Amino acid sequence: MALPSDDPVPAPRARLSLKEARRLALAAQGFGSGHGGAERAHVHTSYGPMRRMADRLGLLQIDSVNVLVRSHYLPLFSRLGPYPMERLDAATQGRRRILFEYWGHEASLLPVALQPLMRWRMERAARGHGIYGGLARFAREQADYIEAVREEIRTRGPLGAGELSDGSKGEGGWWGWSAGKQALEFLFWAGEVTTAQRRGFERVYDLTERVLPAEVLAAPTVPAEEAQRQLVMVAARALGVATEPCLRDYFRLDPTESKARVAELVEDGRLLPVAVEGWSRPAYLDPAQKIPRRIGARALLSPFDSLIFERRRTQELFGFHYRLAFYTPADKRSHGYYVMPLLLGDRLVARIDVKAERATGVLSVPAAHIEDGVAAGEVVEPLAEELRLLAFWLGLPSVHVGERGDLANPLRELFGRG
Repeated sequence: MALPSDDPVPAPRARLSLKEARRLALAAQGFGSGHGGAERAHVHTSYGPMRRMADRLGLLQIDSVNVLVRSHYLPLFSRLGPYPMERLDAATQGRRRILFEYWGHEASLLPVALQPLMRWRMERAARGHGIYGGLARFAREQADYIEAVREEIRTRGPLGAGELSDGSKGEGGWWGWSAGKQALEFLFWAGEVTTAQRRGFERVYDLTERVLPAEVLAAPTVPAEEAQRQLVMVAARALGVATEPCLRDYFRLDPTESKARVAELVEDGRLLPVAVEGWSRPAYLDPAQKIPRRIGARALLSPFDSLIFERRRTQELFGFHYRLAFYTPADKRSHGYYVMPLLLGDRLVARIDVKAERATGVLSVPAAHIEDGVAAGEVVEPLAEELRLLAFWLGLPSVHVGERGDLANPLRELFGRG
């Protein structure tokens, strides 16, 4: 998706223009590594590019919305082009897995190497700290039951919540979850069980010691403060340049702890404070980061893509006000239901409403809107190519464009009005 960039500027400075900050952020997020044009149209079938990109990003957010495809599949497509989704599934299964599920930025797939950095969070969760209040209450009141669920998994092997022997069906408990589901979710937070696989979208849980690679289990637990420092640095490298709230948000750290860790990293010289043109808050970057002279990207972005999931940052970087439309009442949606920003070059230039109509083999585009100040002529053909690539990846033979939005008519001309 990203075209090769020119040689980067050799060293960051204490002040960045907004364009420099944008290019730095895009390169850090994997949009400056040469995956563009014909190369991006190639089907990636090996683990190598996928693993390197997942390591670069630090996490892939999981969400249940499935209008197009589950959200965790999309960031790799946006950066690498079409790849077999079953390869990502395989990367999350078996003892040689390269990704595991835990609470990173919400529910996430994380590189297994980060698991020792999450154990402080697991230990706190086991004490009822940092988790939902209702779940903490359940854990205090139902400790014997939770132990019985853990023992059942130990004895019977991987289980979904509905397969537990108590037969609990979720009759109005916390969030409507069954007692078994609550027990499993507490054990998941505490790191004692994890996702062995997903059956459809349902988690199948097993003991963590039977799921993760042996070398990960053998790795020493990193003390909380050092683990937080390392997570801040993962976020800093993934974001390129970011304010403290954005560094904090990446792995959902506590504000007080995040501010302390950022200050320590600045004092140690591992983070460099910078002022970014137009930003009211100070920003930080890894001094080893390089600023590309140019970014040539083309991508449709998941609403949960780590480039844009912090909405104030998206506004500050791109001048792009973005909210999740599927959580908005229908009469208040301005651009559609499942709206994907279009990244072109180093700008977010359009908003595309998309839906996979699998029964009829159609990638439906109910609406396509261009951003203010962007010429339709520079957007429509790259957008059409991106939609064709998306349809190919999803196994949908055709693209159908609706009538809503100022890009709809030119797109319909390219795809045909039938």
